[in-house]
Amino acid sequence: MDGRGVLADLLGNAPEWQERALCSQTDPEAFFPEKGGSTREAKRICSRCDVKADCLEYALGHDERFGIWGGLSERERRKLKRRAA
Repeated sequence: MDGRGVLADLLGNAPEWQERALCSQTDPEAFFPEKGGSTREAKRICSRCDVKADCLEYALGHDERFGIWGGLSERERRKLKRRAA
């Protein structure tokens, strides 16, 4: 598990899709770059992930404010939410 669902995992209620996520098999730092850091590697991994849509839905539903989720950055998720509203 890569830091994304650590609390959920500790509580025993991590979403089932997280086990199949490619990010759970890679370096978590790629998904949580420092401000101004590159998101390219994380987005590349997300683009090949079978649970990308589940991940994005989770991030939007849980108001995740940090990191790359479902192939989108925090800024991109905010734009998506504004357009959907």
